[in-house]
Amino acid sequence: MTTTDTHPADDELLPIGEIKKIAGIGKTMIYRLEREGSFPKRYKPGGYASRWSRHEVMNWREQQREARG
Repeated sequence: MTTTDTHPADDELLPIGEIKKIAGIGKTMIYRLEREGSFPKRYKPGGYASRWSRHEVMNWREQQREARG
């Protein structure tokens, strides 16, 4: 797999519904954590659409698991 500095070449930008499933938390909590700087920032590919990097959210999830011990 070819990678850039921090993202795999095949990284996907996913909508909030998919991110909720991956993160295991609701929309309100995602936005709150993002605002606090504790969750990956969204991308705005155009218009009103918001998308998150699958790679960044998966990394966030792994960090949460590691923090539990």
